[in-house]
Amino acid sequence: MTIRLETDRLILRQWRDEDRAPWAAMNADPEVLHFFPSTRTREQSDLAVDGFIHHIDEFGWGLFATELKESGQFVGTIGLWPMPAGFPAADLTEIGWRLDKPFWGKGYAPEGARAVLEFAFGTLGKPELVSMTTVTNAASRRVMTKIGMTYSPDDDFINPDYEPGFWQGPHVLHRITKERYESERARTAAS
Repeated sequence: MTIRLETDRLILRQWRDEDRAPWAAMNADPEVLHFFPSTRTREQSDLAVDGFIHHIDEFGWGLFATELKESGQFVGTIGLWPMPAGFPAADLTEIGWRLDKPFWGKGYAPEGARAVLEFAFGTLGKPELVSMTTVTNAASRRVMTKIGMTYSPDDDFINPDYEPGFWQGPHVLHRITKERYESERARTAAS
């Protein structure tokens, strides 16, 4: 099954070999991975791409390679991933994004995420999605709000994958149900 999601400016698709180098460069950049414990090696980045490809091939969804529709330039990833075991909402699916620096602040993350929401709720029939980030990642939290996700302090947690005491360990979880998504979409269409 070939999955390809399109927005006005983006294409979300299966990964290609030519995506590996820009993905690895992103993951080696301390600014891009500022909210993570460390940057990634080329080998770690390639292993991640292998996992993304396999997951999309097996399930028909995952973290998609994302490119600019106009130029084909790789911008990062936007898509879905199973919440890891040991995390809050581990039975749900996470919506997430990671874009390279030149593409920050241009509205690509919420634009692509809205296409993923439509796909997740409309095509896949997911009942609810979550998204997580560090407490201090204001940019990602803004994207979560822009796409209609809600936040409750009751969902705050310490990321179990981070070393105890790591400054980015405190995390927030935002949620959106299919019902909320459909209600927000109908409200937006009516205005």
